[in-house]
Amino acid sequence: MKILAFKTRQLCFLMTFFSLLASIMPASLFAQKNDWANFARYADDNKALKDSSSTTIKAVFFGNSITDNWASMRPEFFKENGFIGRGISGQTTYQFLSRFREDAVNLKPAIVVLNGGTNDIAENSHPYSEEKTLGNIRSMVEIARANGIGVILTSVLPAAGFRWNRNVTDAPEKIESLNRRIAALAEEFNIPYVDYHSLLLAPDKRSLKPELSPDGVHPNVKGYEVMEGIVLPTIKNYSKVKE
Repeated sequence: MKILAFKTRQLCFLMTFFSLLASIMPASLFAQKNDWANFARYADDNKALKDSSSTTIKAVFFGNSITDNWASMRPEFFKENGFIGRGISGQTTYQFLSRFREDAVNLKPAIVVLNGGTNDIAENSHPYSEEKTLGNIRSMVEIARANGIGVILTSVLPAAGFRWNRNVTDAPEKIESLNRRIAALAEEFNIPYVDYHSLLLAPDKRSLKPELSPDGVHPNVKGYEVMEGIVLPTIKNYSKVKE
């Protein structure tokens, strides 16, 4: 009984201790832990851009690690053209939609170049639903257009599979189906659609060309240069139409 009473007092002490600790710890630490959409990632950069009256953003590239790596590996492409990257590794379109206003709309770019769907198919945050993924993309297009921002939709890149989720065995088929729906959505809204998929597709018609990717999912520098060759003229032409 004495041992039980001691353990009970010990447990009460620990509970009290952690309650007090939680009450005095900065709220920001909890916010970061529970920041599912990762608003913190670009918060400081976004503030600096909004505080700078001289900064004109021609396009925000919005997406996942493919976009994130692009801005890191090809910074000159972004800087020379007045573009900024707002990609976050591992994210799905559900997370995109959560942070779309903070990381895109509020920056008041002329255009948003949207690339998403890879991690939806890989089921990073939810079981895959083509309808819901397309709905998320549609919502971002509607939000952007309601705020006078042009949108360029882009295809999901080829991938034979995902090393972090080998349970997804039909990635190429899901990618092709989603790309058809994204292209149709672009046509519905009369906005550009950039087909990275066809340019990066290997002869097997399932995977990303090995010479353009280190892992079958993410482009290397040569892969990004191929993508730049098609998206840059699209942005320039669309900018003229919007004017």
